[in-house]
Amino acid sequence: MKITIQEADRAVTLKIEGRATEPLVAELHRAWQDLAASVGSRKLSVDLRGVTFMDVTGRRLLAEIHAKTGAEFLADTPMTKYFAEEAMQGIRTDSR
Repeated sequence: MKITIQEADRAVTLKIEGRATEPLVAELHRAWQDLAASVGSRKLSVDLRGVTFMDVTGRRLLAEIHAKTGAEFLADTPMTKYFAEEAMQGIRTDSR
């Protein structure tokens, strides 16, 4: 998995590429925690267009990011669009 952060005056993009699975999602969580403090009033975009797979841990993190920031997701395949929609609706974290 590769994580890239692109910052501009009014926008920040968190780009995720590859397989976002445990234990690599912990790295994504750290990057998000570092970034969260500096986003401020800027628009946050999460670019999922390079994601090839994401496990439930990664998808829960996307939902957390969206819940806290209202982030926009950039998605281009049925899989990444599903991950984005799921995050915007708030993925269920229980086992039911």
